[in-house]
Amino acid sequence: MAIIKQLNKKTGITYVFESHSYRDKETKQPCSKRKLIGRIDDKTGEIIPTRKKAAVSTTSTKNSDDITTNNTDVSVSLDIIREKDAIIMEQRRQITSLLKEKEDLAKELERLAAKLHQ
Repeated sequence: MAIIKQLNKKTGITYVFESHSYRDKETKQPCSKRKLIGRIDDKTGEIIPTRKKAAVSTTSTKNSDDITTNNTDVSVSLDIIREKDAIIMEQRRQITSLLKEKEDLAKELERLAAKLHQ
């Protein structure tokens, strides 16, 4: 299972999918199924669910422990993604600050070089 981000170029919205890869026995080819989780908020970088998940019925053929484990895995994965996105945003701010500082130092160096040649 993997988390995939995909940008819709028409709307500019980045969607987040849960992708599950498997091998198709008939065609003997790798395949994948994607399930929409939500979209990424441009300002905060957080994942916003596009819709609520359907309630799990008690008559389901799946074991309820498996369903709980899968939801927990997705929640943990989403938490990790949010933490890493926050780190990335902070690093981008630091890069911007360092680039500004570099430009200021370059201007100061040019000023001092011009003053030295006078």
